[in-house]
Amino acid sequence: MKSLLPTLRSVLLAAVLAPAALWAQVQAPQPPEIAARNYLLLDITAGQVLAAKDIDAPVEQASLTKLMTGYLVFDALRAKKVALDQKLPVSVLAWKMPGSRMFIDPKMQVPVDDLIKGMIVQSGNDATMALAEGVGGTAENFVKLMNDQAKALGMKNTAYKNPEGLTEPGHTTTARDLGVLASRLMKDFPEYMHYYATKQYSYPGTPVSNGNNRNSLLFRDPTVDGLKTGHTAAAGYCLVATSKRDFPNVGQRRLLSIVLGAASENARANESQKLLNWGYTAFEAVKLFDAGQPVATPAVWKGTENTLKIGRAEAIVVAVPSGSGGKIKTEIARPDPLVAPFTKGQAVGSLKVVLGEQTLAEVPLVALDGVAQAGILGRAWDAIRLWIK
Repeated sequence: MKSLLPTLRSVLLAAVLAPAALWAQVQAPQPPEIAARNYLLLDITAGQVLAAKDIDAPVEQASLTKLMTGYLVFDALRAKKVALDQKLPVSVLAWKMPGSRMFIDPKMQVPVDDLIKGMIVQSGNDATMALAEGVGGTAENFVKLMNDQAKALGMKNTAYKNPEGLTEPGHTTTARDLGVLASRLMKDFPEYMHYYATKQYSYPGTPVSNGNNRNSLLFRDPTVDGLKTGHTAAAGYCLVATSKRDFPNVGQRRLLSIVLGAASENARANESQKLLNWGYTAFEAVKLFDAGQPVATPAVWKGTENTLKIGRAEAIVVAVPSGSGGKIKTEIARPDPLVAPFTKGQAVGSLKVVLGEQTLAEVPLVALDGVAQAGILGRAWDAIRLWIK
């Protein structure tokens, strides 16, 4: 199976998985054999695709659907449309949901905080429906919100028919779209990611035996802190897993694996662990620039300053085949001349990272500080200088 790397945009910077390109001149690490219908391995820190198989094939979503349900619930919490301590009613529809359950019933009023745990840790379809009705008013309206959000995130091949993931015609996604969703979920709502690392939970008065998180990697690997399992007969056994490990000179490096259509619970965990371990060993992370460090300071014309610092607010890190970190080169592409004004954060070109003959990544660069337009005399003088130049 061929390893893939992006050539246009990082997942974190653009929140969209750009179509990947094969490495031609550089020997790319070959991923291990993965026993799954589809898989994807992302380096979230570097914003690169490390390995992939059939990532645009439509697949059943199963309980991975709850990643989008969680996204909308967290968004509602941030907007103060609901609160963690707010108690929501349990409708008959929620109570009678088939499949995995939290075991709540219409006699209960359950806090949003507990419903989130029931949805994520226990994969409870009843908890998920209660949250969907609490946030969207009705399940139908919540599904509309899900599809609107998918479109906003750039998930071009995903359609939602329900909030919980039970098999329904047309309720499909792709590994690529799941990568977009999971990446944005972690980036947009870091304050709620602890829910996905919760190993055990049961609501008072419900079976304690139902309390273990279905993501068995949480119990195997201390660096794994999420995200979500899924299973139906049509989807097979699925797992979106993420891990963060510390590395010298880079700090924390986060990978995300998506394994779809495995044969069993144990298989989805084993194959996910295999992918994550391979990604950390086959590729090394190289920090090119610290957060806020100027990549370049080119001249600026017709401005109140003579130069403009360009770079990124976050550190610029790339993933390269292990042992090749010293061979990479960088190239800056930007407009010339640069004519003021510039606002802080304005796009001003890109940094191309090259290994051999191949472009590994192209990172957008922005103005680290603003530069105002000069007065009439200053602009006139620079206009003459530019004409002479």
